[in-house]
Amino acid sequence: MRRRREGKTGEHYEYYKSVLLFLVTAGVVAPLFRHLKLSPILGFLAVGFCLGPYGLGRFAQGASVPSWTPAWLTSAVSYVTFGNVTELAPLAEFGVVFLLFMIGLELSWERLVRLRGLVFGFGALHVFGCAAALTALALLFKQTPPAAVVLGFALALSSTAIVIPVLADRKRLTTPAGRTIFSILLFQDLMVAPLLFLVAAFGSLRGGVGALLAYNLLPALLGIGLVVLAGRLVLRPLFHLVAAAGSPEFFIAACLLVVIGTGVISATSGLSMGLGALVAGLLLAETEYRRQIEVTIDPFRGLLLGLFFVSVGASLDLARIFSAPLRTLGLAAAMILVKGAITYGAARGLKLGNTIAAEAALMLGPGGEFAFVMIAAAIADKAVPAAVGADAMVGVTLSMFAIPLFGAVSSRLPRPAPDAGLARLPEEDASASKAIVVGYGRVGRLVGEMLTAHRIGFLAVETNAALVRRFRRQGVEIFWGDAARGEFLKRSGIGKARALVVTIDAPEASEEIVAAARDLNPNLIIVARARDAEHAKLLYELGVTDAVPETVEASLQLSEAVLVDLGIPMGYVIASIHAKRDEYRKRLQRKDEAEENGRR
Repeated sequence: MRRRREGKTGEHYEYYKSVLLFLVTAGVVAPLFRHLKLSPILGFLAVGFCLGPYGLGRFAQGASVPSWTPAWLTSAVSYVTFGNVTELAPLAEFGVVFLLFMIGLELSWERLVRLRGLVFGFGALHVFGCAAALTALALLFKQTPPAAVVLGFALALSSTAIVIPVLADRKRLTTPAGRTIFSILLFQDLMVAPLLFLVAAFGSLRGGVGALLAYNLLPALLGIGLVVLAGRLVLRPLFHLVAAAGSPEFFIAACLLVVIGTGVISATSGLSMGLGALVAGLLLAETEYRRQIEVTIDPFRGLLLGLFFVSVGASLDLARIFSAPLRTLGLAAAMILVKGAITYGAARGLKLGNTIAAEAALMLGPGGEFAFVMIAAAIADKAVPAAVGADAMVGVTLSMFAIPLFGAVSSRLPRPAPDAGLARLPEEDASASKAIVVGYGRVGRLVGEMLTAHRIGFLAVETNAALVRRFRRQGVEIFWGDAARGEFLKRSGIGKARALVVTIDAPEASEEIVAAARDLNPNLIIVARARDAEHAKLLYELGVTDAVPETVEASLQLSEAVLVDLGIPMGYVIASIHAKRDEYRKRLQRKDEAEENGRR
């Protein structure tokens, strides 16, 4: 019993050590590589290889340790290398799941329809064209037809988990080339479920068509149907209930429940976890909670994607490369060249520009993470020989290491003129160039009505879930969320907004919102409600264009009413009220400037 407990404790130690080591890596690598103006993805891949079982980890693996290695080095290295990366693989897989959930949030069914030309046109042409060419190559190398088909489709897929962050880091995602690449990757993600079903079909053919339908197709259809049905009926009421509770912790828990729960339902049905998360994101994309969900999930996505990249880097076995360099390196190079040539040719055939075609060919030529899933499943079902599958996975890993480098090359290509024929991506937010109204109570509603009367579009933000639900039904573009968070404002289009109006009756919160908005957009017009003159002065210090003190405005309105009742002409009264308001505003601003000069 003692031995068993010690063994269990040792297993837990290795797992906790790997998690702790990854957190240290994330805290050091990401800031360092950003400081060096390199993609953090490249850093995670490199660290994964260096600290993995095929890097420094070789010096801590018993029989794998070279005879000349001193004992102290083995002991020291064991503390700074990943013990068993396979134990972290299930957790790392959630990086892709969370990424697909975020993609679903950015898309929505409406946007998916808008992108249908690129997604189902160019996307299908790319996937099936690359798969046909790679299948033919596999057949030339004497693979069986099932193995050739599986390898062809597996290698035809590209890496959503690496390509999208690389494009986003280099601000290429909303360019015409970025929109094209995104659409093809989306089609590939939609193809994951049918392709996994195809792999399972090869393993079930011996049971006949009935067994194939009973054990693969029906559970898959039931699973995806359950996710869609539950999403339609449950998701919005769930988030309304959680938002009404006003607890950030409960909201985080609800977000994680949706992502992980839909992923598990999808996986139980024989589909990929990512597909279930993608569907859940699509269902939530049109709800009033979308912005806050994005802000809540984004840190988890970034951290888990980093872990995924570390696991990919740790799986690279240089010994296998050195033992058969022509086979592994040749496979990676052939895959990149074949896919790149087909992608470029298809893009030119669809009359896309040279730059778009070249960038798409560079970014989509390497393999993707779903190739590991497909090939591993095919090996388990004996559709692909184990040795061939291992070589293919090494080739895919090598090609994925090249994606950040290809991203650097593609970002230096000349940018083409905007192409109106390309569908607009969700990142080009419809809220951009609108006014943003924070707080949609009585004051905010009146501001919204005046903006509408003058044909100025606006987006409203409110923390009262009941108000959000009510005005959402009336057609107001309103979202539930915390506007004091800079990331929330950024996702609401603050960078391109025309103006920000803060109407909330909470001085500290309004100050935080104004400070965050001014940092994100120095040229933004900001008008904020102030409690009194002192609060207005503080808001001017934070950078508002205009602060409107409640006490001053109430006094001016009372003065206007009594002067008109006393028989003073309306035009003269209005002019004097405006003059007094301007005089008071300038007085507050002069105080602000004088105090600032005094501090200097």
